[in-house]
Amino acid sequence: MTHPARVGAGVAAGVLTAAGDLAFLLAAAVAATGSVLVPPARRRVGALIPQYATALVRLERRRLAELLGANELPPIRTAGWRDVTYLAARLLPGALGALAYLLLAIGAVLAWILLSATVRGDLSVAEFLLQVVIGTVLLMLNVQAIGSVGALDVRIARWLLDQGARAALEDRVRELASTRAGVIAAVDAERQRIERDLHDGLQQRLVALGMLLGRARRSQDTERTYALVKQAHEDVQRALEELREVAWRVYPSALEESDLGQVLGMVAQRSTVPVRIRCDLPVRPDRQIETVLYFVACEALTNAAKHAAANLVTIDIEPREGTIRMRVRDDGTGGADPSGRGLSGLARRVAALDGQLRVDSPAGGPTTVLAELPCA
Repeated sequence: MTHPARVGAGVAAGVLTAAGDLAFLLAAAVAATGSVLVPPARRRVGALIPQYATALVRLERRRLAELLGANELPPIRTAGWRDVTYLAARLLPGALGALAYLLLAIGAVLAWILLSATVRGDLSVAEFLLQVVIGTVLLMLNVQAIGSVGALDVRIARWLLDQGARAALEDRVRELASTRAGVIAAVDAERQRIERDLHDGLQQRLVALGMLLGRARRSQDTERTYALVKQAHEDVQRALEELREVAWRVYPSALEESDLGQVLGMVAQRSTVPVRIRCDLPVRPDRQIETVLYFVACEALTNAAKHAAANLVTIDIEPREGTIRMRVRDDGTGGADPSGRGLSGLARRVAALDGQLRVDSPAGGPTTVLAELPCA
């Protein structure tokens, strides 16, 4: 239960902030009316009003939390016109609080007059005691009124701001449904990619290997047979490398024993483009986060080697304000398409973990792939 003194301070502060809210609403009304006459400014004013309203709502929320005990209000996600509605509704408890404190001030003045009259002897003891009883009752009613204003203030905040939380929850449910569909699509696309790699690469190599061994078995020339077997052995080695590459695209098993920086170092050793890696993570993140970052880095490396004609790729991984940020930058020709199959699939993987993937690849380069994932 909040201390009565804190409630009184919260209501008094609410009177002052309500005056500021009123000034803002009047200024916003004037600006909105004026923007009707100036169409180019209409969109700008329409964006600024909710933005400043949200800043005032943050101030009100801090007052409600610190002085009136309303700590359970949902966090603000985006600026919106609902905040303007809340500021307008807040004028009612602000006006009632001002009235309550005005009556309290009047009561204090009357008490001083009564005390002065008693000291001068203008009032008898009986009359003085009667006035004290009446004043005490009025004071208790006034204190109760201040408490009721504080409760009304909190109730309005919960009613309007919690509606915003429900709307945000509905948006979150829709986002998760869309993300789930995107993950399913990404998994299907990855399966098609694996099937294509096996069919176009490894399967054809194994067919060629079978034909090569068949020729070696039918050959009557010892030297030719040796040469064919030697070539078959080399093809087996290449097939194993391709199979290992396909397996790593499915899941990087090296993450079970090594951290992300070490695994990316292994990838860099097999890359045809020089890679510079800086991994500054004091604590290993969750396996799923490492896996997603691994796939983002590998896709960026593949694009840099195949399409961008890059000479150097830099990978920087660092923690930043509750997130892990990975930036992959190459000095290639640019022009990467974020809506392509590879990058769009990665964006869905990142979104599935509530992260963000941004691709900046102007014509002529450089290309920067930035992935941010939440991490405790």
